[in-house]
Amino acid sequence: MTDRLGYRLKFGVLIPSTNTTVQPEMDAMRPKGVTNHIGRIHIPDLPLTNDTEFEAMVESIGPDLFGAVDRVMTCQPDHLIMAMSIPTFWGGKAGSERFEARLAARFGGPVTVGSRACSDALAMFPEVKRIGILTPYQPVGDSHVAGYFTDHGYTVAAVHSLMRPSEVQIAHATEKDIRDGLKALADQGVDAVVQAGTDLAVTDIADEAERWLGIPVIAINSALYWRALRRSGIPDQCEGRGPLLARF
Repeated sequence: MTDRLGYRLKFGVLIPSTNTTVQPEMDAMRPKGVTNHIGRIHIPDLPLTNDTEFEAMVESIGPDLFGAVDRVMTCQPDHLIMAMSIPTFWGGKAGSERFEARLAARFGGPVTVGSRACSDALAMFPEVKRIGILTPYQPVGDSHVAGYFTDHGYTVAAVHSLMRPSEVQIAHATEKDIRDGLKALADQGVDAVVQAGTDLAVTDIADEAERWLGIPVIAINSALYWRALRRSGIPDQCEGRGPLLARF
């Protein structure tokens, strides 16, 4: 027998305990017969006002990461989504692959991480060579994200960080903050914009921004959900959450 609500697919979704954006955004993208089940990685609401504080936040993920995996596994999900982005970019392409392999080994099934979801998303736009990146991070975090895409052969023309002052405050970035950041990146003559930081609420704005900027805008939560659905054989499309789910 199958789960009466999640009869097509059950996702386990890992997020930091401070994150308030992933759950509502992914529920808004959820097709009928697919269910999302959140596993929260315990981290405190640490300040993020400089590189040292940012690195301390990255370190704080480790102690409860596998605990969160084990907790969400008790509902027997079919696929695990790692919906905290910075650990998946840390160390560039090689670091990302090591991190994904560790998660997959612990979970024992398919895992989707933000870094690979974004690079797979960009591959859907073969004309894209030069990108801009929107983040909520400090410079040390931005350097790892940029390095990941450079490792994949993209030219990173610009990074625009909203430099949010704490973990919880990432979700408080306003629509104007996000729009202004996207416009600033587009003004650099990029072929596409990629957004990192899963607590930034960008999926709905990305859909609009593609039209008024005239270039693809890849929101990481849309990329994550799109890649996880497609890898699971779910072809359903969704309007209003960016180009990936609407067209690919």
